[in-house]
Amino acid sequence: MVIISLKVLPTGGWCVCRSRITLFSNMQLGPAITLARELARDEYHRSGRGIRVEMPGPDLPIVLARYAEDAAPSDGDALAA
Repeated sequence: MVIISLKVLPTGGWCVCRSRITLFSNMQLGPAITLARELARDEYHRSGRGIRVEMPGPDLPIVLARYAEDAAPSDGDALAA
């Protein structure tokens, strides 16, 4: 699963990261959340891979969006000709 995370900067701004790579920085929280969700949705629609958006919480990360991986259709899901 791919994780897009929001991280707070020492200056008080926020950055949007994928793995350990900062994609965007020095953003306000609202626009950073919106952008991270858009990135996740686009990635999911392009690749079908599972993806999650999270930000730091008091104890555990807070999940802001989650897109599940596409499941392969089983034999029972196939239509008969």
